[in-house]
Amino acid sequence: MELLEIGRQAREVSRLLGKLGKAEKDMGLKAAANALLEGEAAILEANKIDMENGRSRGMNQGLLDRLELNHNRIQAMAEGLFQIADLDDPVGEVESMKERPNGLLIGKKRVPLGVIGIIYEARPNVTADAFGLCFKTGNAVILKGGSDALHSNMAIVDCLRKGLEKNHLPKEAILLITDTDRETTKQLMKMNQYVDVLIPRGGAGLIRTVVENSTVPVIETGTGNCHIYVDESADLSMALDIVENAKTQRIGVCNACESLVVHENAAAKFLPMLKERLDKYQVEIRGDGAARSIVPEFSEASKEDWGTEYLDYILSVKTVSSVEEAISHINCYNTGHSESIITGNYFNAQKFLNEIDAAAVYVNASTRFTDGFEFGFGAEIGISTQKLHARGPMGLKELTTTKYIIYGNGQIRK
Repeated sequence: MELLEIGRQAREVSRLLGKLGKAEKDMGLKAAANALLEGEAAILEANKIDMENGRSRGMNQGLLDRLELNHNRIQAMAEGLFQIADLDDPVGEVESMKERPNGLLIGKKRVPLGVIGIIYEARPNVTADAFGLCFKTGNAVILKGGSDALHSNMAIVDCLRKGLEKNHLPKEAILLITDTDRETTKQLMKMNQYVDVLIPRGGAGLIRTVVENSTVPVIETGTGNCHIYVDESADLSMALDIVENAKTQRIGVCNACESLVVHENAAAKFLPMLKERLDKYQVEIRGDGAARSIVPEFSEASKEDWGTEYLDYILSVKTVSSVEEAISHINCYNTGHSESIITGNYFNAQKFLNEIDAAAVYVNASTRFTDGFEFGFGAEIGISTQKLHARGPMGLKELTTTKYIIYGNGQIRK
């Protein structure tokens, strides 16, 4: 199907979706979730093709991890749709109705954005998440996934559409662009007549390309150079567990820890323990001079390391002399995603929460929790690192806008 026809269909079906009630949308979401579970074998077979192609092209382990589907991940995709169905529907909510002196009643009503375009890399779980959130909020979605996940995405979309059709709901609620030509992606960025907002999900290069070339409004989802700061008052056993989890549970995700900051008074005891803990994962640790004087086996960190999202078994380590220095370093090099402090000091915790400039700021917890599912949103459309309209994991409310509704009884302006 040609891109302009995809855009036309999306615009047309968005008007139908905006009229659906909560019961109809929830029924469609549950049917789509069941169709995913029923189609697991076909999805896994398609994913196997993408994984084999990825390995043959030398895709790194972090990206392969993002691409891979298995029984548990398909179950999680379906569970996300079931959870979205159980959430309150923000569409139709009326906010702040007020009466003016002239008798006019003026309020705000929450409405769908319309048509949402999503450009993303090799993460097939995004396909189901994006559909679920957009469908619940009455939006049509146009998906442009990476060529590396094409077979997986096609299989997932086929299942989701079958679920909708079983309940006599429009399958065009989700439209997948299968043309892998980069010119098609560029054309999508210019389709203002059909697309209301674009959301890029992927690496820094993809996001920069969309932000710089799109004439459609963009909600920027950022890369994740996430830091953990181990304060001098930290429980070091807790810190080890948190860093291990944040760095190694999944290396190819944007909320993984890429950078570690350690107070100099904790470094001598903590860093050797850290090396021993991460050696079993073969994590390369790149440290500054102070860190390497404690653990000579660390590689030497360059200035570029402080701002790098590795998506690999690599961790940078910076030593500091105060919480103020830690905050300054993190605010200089972070990507506005997720930052955490491990501390036993209440005042340092509050200072970190107040002064770190990021979408999600943690005390004594792993950055891996920055996720729509973990935040109770059912799923997420992305993690926004910008400050306008949406910030952090984007759930249902962030996929709506408002319009003013005004009730009168014959008023005219004089």
